[in-house]
Amino acid sequence: MRRALRWLGIGIGALALFALLFAAWVWFASWRVLSRVHEARPETLAAPTAAQLADGPRQLRILGCANCHGSRLEGHMMFDAGPFVKMWAPNLTELAARTSDQQLAAALRQGIGHDGRALFIMPSPMYSRLSDQEVAALIAAIRRAPRVGGVVSGIQWGPIGRFALAKGGFPSVRERIEAFGLRQPLDAGAATAAGRRIAATVCSECHGADLAGGQPTPEMNAPDLFMVGAYDLAQFARLMRTGRPPNGRDLGLMREVSELGFRHLTDAEIAALFGYLQARAARVPQ
Repeated sequence: MRRALRWLGIGIGALALFALLFAAWVWFASWRVLSRVHEARPETLAAPTAAQLADGPRQLRILGCANCHGSRLEGHMMFDAGPFVKMWAPNLTELAARTSDQQLAAALRQGIGHDGRALFIMPSPMYSRLSDQEVAALIAAIRRAPRVGGVVSGIQWGPIGRFALAKGGFPSVRERIEAFGLRQPLDAGAATAAGRRIAATVCSECHGADLAGGQPTPEMNAPDLFMVGAYDLAQFARLMRTGRPPNGRDLGLMREVSELGFRHLTDAEIAALFGYLQARAARVPQ
């Protein structure tokens, strides 16, 4: 009995030591990922046109900046995934006051924060498709927004999130940009180029780099936009402005981004996007 208790104690001690070593590895490996500093390449920011500058605040909504950072760009909690991660989007009005245009552009298009560390929740792959003038216009719109509030909490990684980082299961947006650039939406010709441009810079965050489907959240799959081939223009316009398909079903995330962002698209932009997606649906084999 005494020997059995002794071996039981040794076993428990070994398990405790293993757990301690494992926890230390997870913390150290995830710390290395989170603390790694990257050098951003210089950004070329061309002067926006007067029309682009005037349109900047609307583009902040269409491109989803206001969805994550708040209607006044004041920052707020995006989601609470418990032991995985708690995510706050920063206060852009405060951040803009202490960062340069180069730093803001690197965050937008390269997924690198002003401190050189990689960003994890930022649609930089999609924003990497924006032109120099478009990025400059967005930055100007951010700088023109009235400053409100202060610093907002950043990311709090839970134990499961730390483990995912340690084993490389949660790549930063910086790591996804190159692969995103290799998959472009189908070119359906010059007549639909304007709609393709909107799709590439607005729809691709959720529906994938080539619009063939994506996974905007771990529990959600966004469909191939081939399905727009079954819509007419009126139905598609309703979808873009309300996030509801012809059957009236609540599409959750689509409803949210439509109400906050896509409803700011003009009739002409929606028609151009619809025309391109219809042309794509006719050409993409299913």
